[in-house]
Amino acid sequence: MNLAQTMVFVDLAGSTTAFAVMGNAQVAEVVTKVTQWIDRVVGAHGGRTVKFLGDGVLAQFDDSGQAIEAAVFLQQNHTERLRKWPEALRMGLKIGLATGSVVEMAGDAFGDAVNLSSRLSDMAGEHGIWASESVISNISTSGATRGHANVDGQQSVSLDSVRYRSLGVVPVRGLAQPHSVFQIEWSEDVTTDLMTVQGALQSGPPCRADGDRPRCEIALAWLGHTGVFPLSEGPITIGRVPDCDFVVGDQRVSRVHARIEQVAGAIVVVDMSSFGTWVRFAENPATDIALRRDQCVLYDTGEISLGAGFDDFSAPVAAFRVTLPARSLPNRVGQTRAGQILARS
Repeated sequence: MNLAQTMVFVDLAGSTTAFAVMGNAQVAEVVTKVTQWIDRVVGAHGGRTVKFLGDGVLAQFDDSGQAIEAAVFLQQNHTERLRKWPEALRMGLKIGLATGSVVEMAGDAFGDAVNLSSRLSDMAGEHGIWASESVISNISTSGATRGHANVDGQQSVSLDSVRYRSLGVVPVRGLAQPHSVFQIEWSEDVTTDLMTVQGALQSGPPCRADGDRPRCEIALAWLGHTGVFPLSEGPITIGRVPDCDFVVGDQRVSRVHARIEQVAGAIVVVDMSSFGTWVRFAENPATDIALRRDQCVLYDTGEISLGAGFDDFSAPVAAFRVTLPARSLPNRVGQTRAGQILARS
């Protein structure tokens, strides 16, 4: 039977490393407890677990609002308790949501929404929640419940407090068509008027350099080396060799490590490297997006780590600042290291 469902894919990041460091028995016990807890959270928010996938969980919801509430609850509570765990066991959650027709068969679920939720989970990175536009457009504030019962003694969040921002139209690896993607904000410390459940779904206009409209451009800074690049002139490359538009001289950086380009009005960074690229944004520095031959949309200000994650203090980290047309998301130079570097450039 074909049903319109919101699929939620939850994955534990870093489990492979944890198994290597801590040993199979201890990590397997932790993974089992976490996935069982995820199952209880899903049930408490009106959903059901479709299946367990080792260190991941696939769930489905009749209501998009309840799915979002569950995802935010998971990130808020899991991130808080990770602070008390040994560092090697701090496996954050990656969550993707998509709404669409689903075929249920033999206790499993199949369909584009299942595939898309899995892809968005990977793209969201550790501590991230990414959702398709179909999820956001199906939110019904009247249908979503308010104030669920406690889950393991913890009070659920309200849909009214959930915020999001558009990341634009993003190509999704393995899928033929790009998708309009939204980032769900779950941190209670984040306060911004850019993201509200009642906000408009339309993205800003494509970036152009003609007339009085501001150009789409990105500023980059690394160890005193700065540059401002208009995206209307084509993609820019970041890498170790002098032929790249922005050169980062570190052995962990590939010859051509990444490219930044304009896609459907958004600015996208694409990893082309051997060792990976990591992205984080100034307004939510706790959320790292890990890219391995993958891509994500850049907005406002943040940092790009090349060849090693942000947890490596010696990693080559380039600060960035995105400038978009007035109707797109506005720029805000924050007080993070990225904002301070670019403010001086």
